[in-house]
Amino acid sequence: MSGHSHWAGIKRRKAAQDAKKGVAYQRLTKNIIAAARAGGGDPNANFSLKVAIDRAKEGNVPADNIDRAIKRGAGSLEGITYEDVIYEGYGPGGVAVMVETSTDNRNRTAPEMRSLFTRVGGAIGEMGCVAWNFERRGVITVTGSGIDEDALLGAAIEAGAEDMNESEDGYEIITDPSVLSGVANAIKDAGYVVGNAEVTMEPKTTIQVKTKEEAEKMLGMIDRFEEHDDVQNVYSNFEIPDEILAALG
Repeated sequence: MSGHSHWAGIKRRKAAQDAKKGVAYQRLTKNIIAAARAGGGDPNANFSLKVAIDRAKEGNVPADNIDRAIKRGAGSLEGITYEDVIYEGYGPGGVAVMVETSTDNRNRTAPEMRSLFTRVGGAIGEMGCVAWNFERRGVITVTGSGIDEDALLGAAIEAGAEDMNESEDGYEIITDPSVLSGVANAIKDAGYVVGNAEVTMEPKTTIQVKTKEEAEKMLGMIDRFEEHDDVQNVYSNFEIPDEILAALG
């Protein structure tokens, strides 16, 4: 599962840049929408949604905005019907890209997604062209210092987790998406701090970026997708070596 840990590291480095671009507020709302879409609109039964709501509150997102985001994700927003559409294609260097969207107008979103692919020299593809290279997994981040690894692993496995990896902030626990909330609640009840719980798409194979210029192009591609109002999540299978990440600052 090293691909996820590496990609998580990239996302953490990008977070500071995103705040400067003024999109952090929008991302907090999107996290709520995505969590509600995946597990329902009740935070008591959807741990991922509870985490997303708590983070939005910490980011000073107004209660009305949070409520609308929950309703949009759960499909209960009156007067507007959203549909989930996944766009697949290839970015620079042939990297695989999957873009999850929630849109009230597919005829508007589709050409805009096509344009974002071609803008970086990529191309949108047919459904399934890259999906085979990704696997949906639940990932729970446990943060803190002095954690007893064996005790945490035992609690996680007993709750239904499949694997655990060390990360920069603590540990990442891997689950089947269907048991994500249950495992996260069990770990929290055992006294651990759950920093995040989300369903993500893990690449089965990756493509390593070879130059700083290629890395800038890749990250720019991800940024432009994520800044689009209809985009909920973007997944790709490129890896950036630590020395190139360091050069990017």
